[in-house]
Amino acid sequence: MGRLAMARLFTIRHLLPMQRFYTEKVTSSAHPHSTPPPGFQTRAAFYSPKVLRKVLFIQDFISETLLEPLAALFQLAFAATMVQYSNYSYEPSLGRRVSAGKAEIEDYPVGETVITKLYAMAEDIAWFRNQPGLSQTEARVINDTFFNYEAYLDPASVDLLVTSPPYWNNYHYNRNTRPQLYWLGYVKHPKEMQPLEHLNFGKYWQTVRGEDTLTLEFSLPNLDLEDQLATLRSRHPEKGVYGGKGWANYAVAYFNDCYRFAQIMTRLLKPGGTALVVIGNSILQGLLIPTDQYLGQIAELAGLQVVGIEIPRATRVGNSIIQSDVRVKKAQDSQQLYEAIVELRKG
Repeated sequence: MGRLAMARLFTIRHLLPMQRFYTEKVTSSAHPHSTPPPGFQTRAAFYSPKVLRKVLFIQDFISETLLEPLAALFQLAFAATMVQYSNYSYEPSLGRRVSAGKAEIEDYPVGETVITKLYAMAEDIAWFRNQPGLSQTEARVINDTFFNYEAYLDPASVDLLVTSPPYWNNYHYNRNTRPQLYWLGYVKHPKEMQPLEHLNFGKYWQTVRGEDTLTLEFSLPNLDLEDQLATLRSRHPEKGVYGGKGWANYAVAYFNDCYRFAQIMTRLLKPGGTALVVIGNSILQGLLIPTDQYLGQIAELAGLQVVGIEIPRATRVGNSIIQSDVRVKKAQDSQQLYEAIVELRKG
């Protein structure tokens, strides 16, 4: 039986042994066998001692009593909740709770929280299993960058592509998922983070800000993108890499990857195939950048048709990003971060 088929058999009854194990351990004087991942270092303790003891008992149960894929499901439930009972929080970037004016968490019902998440997962699996036709659907999760698509997918083989590339907002996705990457075993040493950063969609500001001036790998003569980049590049040269040049490099790297992304979509989609791309706009150095509109026009350059752009969320979280002091010029009160769906079609 395959991993996916076994995962579909996961039910609420699988939670009872964990409930018994966890309750017995936390109410005793026992010490957990598991230890935190040694390479995961933070400025302050990620978990308070009482919380850490409970977390490690969860890890004991998973490693000592479960086989795959149930072990993976339980780890996913832990990973989905692990920051919730830590001394860190998303504001929206990962940082210490005390830095956001919040108290540290000395104790927390860790097991109950993980089990609640597992109940929700079991209900989702039960729903999926009861849908006509869906229960026999084949699925694969490919742990690789989208840019390596040729190793897995044939040209003109995709009917529908639904995706959401990283937004152009300097939200450091890899750093903000460090806890999950380490605790799930995907990363064991800080040096293993760098390849992930370079494989990511777009380059982080910290990665490209000190490089020579980057240029676009495509031309959009009817757009003001080049003018926007020139304006951005001219901002605060006295700030060095923290000024406009660094941010312009960041923008160019992002839009170059948008072009690569659009070319790949063109190759993958069948004639008449559709792509739905969820993406947010950007505000950097006080400049409002309609990233969704630029992506649509870049996709047209790559051979796709823009069916339309919808705005399902007129406002989204991100004030701590666009108002950050490191950006020198903050966003205006009238400027808003929004979220868009760009619908594309291959003719």
